[in-house]
Amino acid sequence: MAENSYVFAGSERARELERLRRIEGFFDPGSRRLLKASGMGPGWSCLEVGAGAGSIACWMAERVGLEGEVVAVDLDVGFMDASPPPGVRIIEGDIRQLNFHAARFDLVHARYVLIHNADFQDLLDAMLAALKPGGHLVLEEPDFTAARGASGPDIEAFDRVNRSILAMFEADGKDPGLGLRLPAILTSRGLAIEAVENEAPLCPGGHPLSEIMSISATQLQHRYLATGRVSAEDLAGYTRFAADPSAWGVYYGTVGVLARKPARTSD
Repeated sequence: MAENSYVFAGSERARELERLRRIEGFFDPGSRRLLKASGMGPGWSCLEVGAGAGSIACWMAERVGLEGEVVAVDLDVGFMDASPPPGVRIIEGDIRQLNFHAARFDLVHARYVLIHNADFQDLLDAMLAALKPGGHLVLEEPDFTAARGASGPDIEAFDRVNRSILAMFEADGKDPGLGLRLPAILTSRGLAIEAVENEAPLCPGGHPLSEIMSISATQLQHRYLATGRVSAEDLAGYTRFAADPSAWGVYYGTVGVLARKPARTSD
């Protein structure tokens, strides 16, 4: 992804690491479930795009063993452990500009990467080029159009902030509902869809996802305010909503897709 496209670029480092770790804690089980469904096992060669703090790359390395390989790529690798486990190779850079051998990997995985790129099709091109014929692609992307408040004294502020999130992505030429389009996008590229998961949890304040989004709102408050859809008081109300156990809302959905690249060009 282009270095200026990531909405969290420039965030305070400790706060961003906390956000990444919380995302890992809540979303890694679902990611691992999809990755296991691919059949990934000993000896596989895997590429993790947008590796974040590195938890999935480390888990992959344990699963493929010393006879396998895991390459973890990110524009900023500073959040990954300084001493990765054996079998993990960390590369800082844009996958579109890295000289991977074509059709090298058995599996490519990315979570919450395409959403940050207006030109996500170019990024998808690079992932597919790196994937072996018959190899598996696992993508997980959000659907922010699913967000809505259910109950709580600050529900109106919550919904206004959700609308500002949509406006922020749209102003950058990005699709806030990209997750919903994943199966159709991959089918149009000739991939076979093997599994689709769509989760949009209804969460009370204090839930892990509520806390993740509260942290995000703090980091991105200047971006939300710049949309003209919210006020500082709305942002304060959103924070209260996310902390209130009696306040319930859907913060966003996540669509995960397991797809297989054709084994032959004629497939």
